[in-house]
Amino acid sequence: MPNLNTALGALAVAGFAAVASAECTREALFAAAETYIEAQIAGSVDGLTLAADFSYVENNKDADVATGLLGKALALDYNRTTVDTTQCASFTHLISTAGPYVIATQIWHADGDDAGTISKIDTIAATTGDLFFNAATTLGFVETHDWSELAEEDRVGREELKAFGDLYLDMWTDADAADKIKWGAECERVEGSMHENGMRRYVIDEVLGSVDVLCQFDSLGPWPDSHEIRVKGGAVRYVYTVTVM
Repeated sequence: MPNLNTALGALAVAGFAAVASAECTREALFAAAETYIEAQIAGSVDGLTLAADFSYVENNKDADVATGLLGKALALDYNRTTVDTTQCASFTHLISTAGPYVIATQIWHADGDDAGTISKIDTIAATTGDLFFNAATTLGFVETHDWSELAEEDRVGREELKAFGDLYLDMWTDADAADKIKWGAECERVEGSMHENGMRRYVIDEVLGSVDVLCQFDSLGPWPDSHEIRVKGGAVRYVYTVTVM
C-alpha cells in the first residue's frame, strides 16, 4: 500500500499509543492520520481516541461513525496525508479499487493544540455513479505523482495557498478567476478519474504545498466536493477532485 509520508515509518517504530497526549506537531498529526487509515482498513473506530463531543460528517451531512463508511472495512491501494499544524488538522486521500471508493478526509483535533484526540472526521467519499468516477484510473494517475517535501524556495505561505484554492473554486462563477491563477507548465488535473461553492473547509500544508478544500459544489448542484491543489514554485502543479453527485 503506497504511503508517501516517510515520517510514518519512523513513527511506527515508537507505536501510535504515544499519540494520546501528543502536541500538534507534523509528526503527531501524521501518526494520528495513520490511526484513521488503519481504522478504515479494519472498518472499526476502536483504535481511535475520540473527543467527548466528537462529530462525524460524511458527504456534508452529520452521520453515525459506526454505520457510515468508516464502519466498513476497505482494502486500500493508496493513502497520502498532508498536515496543518496551525489548525491542528490533517487531510488524507484514500483510494480503494475494490470498494470502489475515492475518499477525501479532513481530521480535526480537540483544543487546537493536541493531536492525540480527534474532535471531527469530515469525509467526502465518491463511488460508482459519481462524477467521472473510476477508482482504478484515478489510482493510475496519482500513484505516479511526487509528493515529497518542497524545498524552501518552492514554498508559498498559508494565505497564498488558500487563495489558490479559492480562485480555483471561483472559476465556475467568476470569469476572471482562471486568469488570476499561475498555472505550472506541467500542471496535472485529476477530476474524478478524468467546480460560488459554499461550506468551504481548509487544510493547508506549506511544507508539501497543499491546500485541500471540502465544500458544497453549488455551481453545479448541492454536491459534496473536495478540491486539493498542490502549488510548487508559486504555480499549480496538481489538482485532485472528489465529487459526489
